[in-house]
Amino acid sequence: MKTILITGIGGLTPRSILTIIKENHPDYHIIGCDIEKKAMGFFMKDESGKPLLDEYYIAPRCNAPEYFPWIEKLVKEKGIDYAFVQPESEIVVWGQYYEDHGRFPCPVFMGCKLLSESLRDKSIMADLLEGTEYIPKTIKVTQDNPKYEEVQKEIGFPCWIRATEGTGGLGSLKLEDISSYKSWLFINSGIQEFTVSEFLTGRHLANQMLYYDGEYVKGAALECAEYVMANTAPSHVTGNTHFGRFLNEDRINKFCDDCIKYLEKKLGIKAHGILSFDLKEDKDGNLKVTEVNIRHMAYTGVMAHVGFDLIEDTIRIMEDGNCDNVERDQYHHYEKPYIFLRDVDVAPIVLDSEDIFDDPKARF
Repeated sequence: MKTILITGIGGLTPRSILTIIKENHPDYHIIGCDIEKKAMGFFMKDESGKPLLDEYYIAPRCNAPEYFPWIEKLVKEKGIDYAFVQPESEIVVWGQYYEDHGRFPCPVFMGCKLLSESLRDKSIMADLLEGTEYIPKTIKVTQDNPKYEEVQKEIGFPCWIRATEGTGGLGSLKLEDISSYKSWLFINSGIQEFTVSEFLTGRHLANQMLYYDGEYVKGAALECAEYVMANTAPSHVTGNTHFGRFLNEDRINKFCDDCIKYLEKKLGIKAHGILSFDLKEDKDGNLKVTEVNIRHMAYTGVMAHVGFDLIEDTIRIMEDGNCDNVERDQYHHYEKPYIFLRDVDVAPIVLDSEDIFDDPKARF
């Protein structure tokens, strides 16, 4: 039996990881922590009514001085074998801990601090990829320096604005003109830094990839077609997909891997860990990176149910201390044209194909 720590257990992705681990390893002892006492993951149960977590704790914020003493004490007293560290802010500080101590508090699977910091901040990523085919034209702006003229001349309208940090489409909106840009800065005065980029009209795609010491091991793609509670967000993009398609399109994997190889060379590092891409197609179908997350993405549990289980691969790597027993699968193809449906307060539903929507027997 292993004892596993999952941090940020109130989040959608950590809860998904928890569910898959319990399905695959019901005997594992799982501890969850979160800074929020009402974290949903603390109280999740399986179909029989048994709690999914064996223990849970309220943690200090990762930027607090007491955070790592608290983590070190928990690891020692509870005999934690390894951890899934999910909030990106925590991944960055764990990277700093490694640089300071030459080790992690316990075994984890994540990249170096430099790569994590560079991808977490979208403006840094945009600077690194500036002038390449990988990203749309992008400008970093702040409340103090909105660069109205530069945005109008270099990006043009319509354009897309969003916060430089955070997920879920924080601050995202399609801007139609300079007036809407000024209004949006006023409404979002609490967010200090944004990126403004060309508006992309094509599909919203995602790709989840596993790297080990610079080797691209495996990856799989999907399309985010519709969003949960889309009408509640001005952009109609909430960051949570209601309806999605699993894709067997090798060009997506190739594009993302090429982008990572470019960043490796630019930064002088090796990619390591789970990297999750968000992409959009332009009007000509060209792929453009909008975000790279330094962790499992929210769809990781749904992907596990259709044959692409990076959660189990992550466990195998942490338990073995290497990647020898992980299947090489750089261009994963799903067995069927699976689709998925997700919503609030219900488990995701996977269907064999979207042909079911046209089934006459399903109509009244």
